[in-house]
Amino acid sequence: MAETIFLVKGDTGPALVCTIVDSVSGAVINLVGTTANLQFRAVGSSTLQATVPGVITDGPNGVVTFFPSSTPSMLQGDAGDYEGEIQIDFPSGQTQTLYDLLKFKVREEF
Repeated sequence: MAETIFLVKGDTGPALVCTIVDSVSGAVINLVGTTANLQFRAVGSSTLQATVPGVITDGPNGVVTFFPSSTPSMLQGDAGDYEGEIQIDFPSGQTQTLYDLLKFKVREEF
């Protein structure tokens, strides 16, 4: 994913709505019965700033929504460049981490 998501430090929104697709076939991945987390950290850091639990909002169509308000620490760090990694845990016990990272730019609020 090449697009950057722009956020403001201290905000509790917006909700981040993601559709999870197979990187080879392009087909949506059925998320019924799964759990999802967004791991969030500053670019260049190995320390997680936040793990944001996802809400499966349309499982059959691969849609998961992450609410920064559920994890206020997500937007409490310094302004700068951040990255996010989505991890899906399936009922079978398998874990799939999406290969592409989400890119974020966080600025200071006025």
